[in-house]
Amino acid sequence: MQTSVELAERISLISESSTMKVAADADRLRREGVDVVDFGAGEPDFPTPENIKQAAMDAIAANFTKYTPTGGTVELKKAICERHKTDYGTDYATPECMVTVGGKHAIFNIMQAIVEPGDEVLIPVPYWVTYKDVVNYAGGKCVFVPTDEASGFTFTADTLEPYISDRTRLLIINSPSNPSGSVLSRAEFARIYQLAAKHGVRLMTDECYCRFLYEDEPFSIAAQPGAKENVIVAGSLSKTYAMTGWRVGFALAPKPLIDAMLKLQSHTTSNPTSISQKAAIEALRGPQESIPVMLAEYRKRRDYVVRRLRAMPGVTIAEPKGAFYAYPNVSSGFRNGIASAMQWSEKLLAEEHVAVVPGEAFGTGEHVRISYATSMGELQRGLDRIERFLGER
Repeated sequence: MQTSVELAERISLISESSTMKVAADADRLRREGVDVVDFGAGEPDFPTPENIKQAAMDAIAANFTKYTPTGGTVELKKAICERHKTDYGTDYATPECMVTVGGKHAIFNIMQAIVEPGDEVLIPVPYWVTYKDVVNYAGGKCVFVPTDEASGFTFTADTLEPYISDRTRLLIINSPSNPSGSVLSRAEFARIYQLAAKHGVRLMTDECYCRFLYEDEPFSIAAQPGAKENVIVAGSLSKTYAMTGWRVGFALAPKPLIDAMLKLQSHTTSNPTSISQKAAIEALRGPQESIPVMLAEYRKRRDYVVRRLRAMPGVTIAEPKGAFYAYPNVSSGFRNGIASAMQWSEKLLAEEHVAVVPGEAFGTGEHVRISYATSMGELQRGLDRIERFLGER
């Protein structure tokens, strides 16, 4: 007999992560013996650099295995502030920094600390899957801002301003973008920051992919003069240092907000893993040569994926300017019972055993996300299958 459980209403406000579901579906097929090409995973296929792994092993050998302060060790917070200053010219102090269990955790804490029921949060489309759900969970209202696909999913201060109301509390910017790979120029980002500041709207910059730009130099809007009072930085070591499983993220923000987030974290996860923190210090203060190596490889893969997709009849794609995702429009293949990106993706997985994330997860219905954080061999195999799939529609 199945037990009936009454769930809290707030759980109905969120959905299962679509990217995690795709990964689970692909893993299930692999366990059944199916040869799956997985373009769903949003994580580097590179190993964590050896010096970082060694720092973790040294921490274990030194018995650094106890609780740390809730928001991370002072040493790690100093390393985060130092790295951010070196890379972007900001000037954060340790009371304005906290360490979280991954970047997603930082964003969840931010939403819980500042979004009141009924507050509006501006989110450009397409957006990373978690933004919508964490805003909803906090009782906020998502206001989705369309972008221009023909210009690479770009948006400007002028296109944002009509969506600002007296209930707007926060603007979320993710540049480079997951899923589209779009990148805001330094000048336009500055104009958007000025617009938000003028209206008293806080700006959260998700810098998860900030080191992976193909054309421009990395920057942080938090380096703008006076920006620290109005900007919240959510960051992660996961992509930059190929440390997805280590679960180390961080937030940089005014001290009152950091204090509020620490209060919440003290009753949820407590501190991030002590061993991961030691590894993170080495990542931030140690050699940085692995980053340009990964970027060069991602650029090569980006060029290959875009070239292959554009050669497929009916497929269009805005060239990614950063991150490691392609976001092609596949709506020309909506026929023979397929009426959405979700159905297209399900058919592709069932018939050709290629896993992609449907665009509905990111707020659009005509696209799929392809992660090219995988080997050239897997990219070729998967794109060959997609080409065959399109030819059979």
